[in-house]
Amino acid sequence: MTTHDISITENQADRVPNIAKQRIDNRMVALGHSLFALGLAGIGVLSLGSGDFAYTWQPVPQWIPWRQGLAFISGFALLTTAVGMLVRKSARTAALMMSLYQLLLLITLHFTHVLYSPSDVGRWLGLAENLVLVCGGWVLVCLVSQQAAHPDRVWRNTFWPPTLFAGACVVFGVSHFVYAEATAGMVPAWLPYRIGFAYLTGAGHLAAGIAILLTIIPGIAATLEACMISAFVVLLHIPGVFHEPGSRLQWTMLCQASALAGAAWLIAGSLARGKTAIGISPHAPVSGYVRAERDIPVILGEPK
Repeated sequence: MTTHDISITENQADRVPNIAKQRIDNRMVALGHSLFALGLAGIGVLSLGSGDFAYTWQPVPQWIPWRQGLAFISGFALLTTAVGMLVRKSARTAALMMSLYQLLLLITLHFTHVLYSPSDVGRWLGLAENLVLVCGGWVLVCLVSQQAAHPDRVWRNTFWPPTLFAGACVVFGVSHFVYAEATAGMVPAWLPYRIGFAYLTGAGHLAAGIAILLTIIPGIAATLEACMISAFVVLLHIPGVFHEPGSRLQWTMLCQASALAGAAWLIAGSLARGKTAIGISPHAPVSGYVRAERDIPVILGEPK
């Protein structure tokens, strides 16, 4: 074996851990992509079935003209863009449209309510949840972009989504302490000291948000946050639907929590990629995550 061959072998060995980690990151992103799209599709179906806006985006004023028609349009838009996000060719456009729609809802429904009563943590909570959905769609646009020269440079920025997501996590944490009794009421009855779990999860939200904001192991912090929200889906919302299968509220909470978990996994996956040589740079677009494992050399920037 020549010196050149040894050098190549050593370089390839050094990249093995990175390739394995990239595959894990890809699975995180794929999980987030699926949960995000399916959760929003579910909310769209609920809007179409009820002829009303989702509970999570209330209150939509009753005086709005053609309110029921707008609710149907909203549900149809959510469903079609969510399905579009699951199709490779339309994923980027659908994610961009979804993000813009979520941003519109955030500004018109939640931001105005926060301005009216800035001391109301409940109103901040509604804004934070929609902000996470905006960030999830934003990251998905970055992840499925196949060209670096797209004109929408703002949507290709990978700095703001995790930063805004971190701010939302801080709001989640504060709400757990302010509404500790209500939060404890959602904890499964078989768990002891339910109020303690309310405070513990609130502290977890706060810790994750602060860690991401201060760039202290942000990838790990976002991953733990995604795991915690996913645990809420499994332990709280799926059983809630089983106990009350006809409850629109339970289905809405399940779909909303699933979409939030999906957004968290998307952000965690993008941050995890940023810590490896084959991941994303803080301000660069990402492409190729949907490629199969046989195309890993393309992700590495090497010829096949």
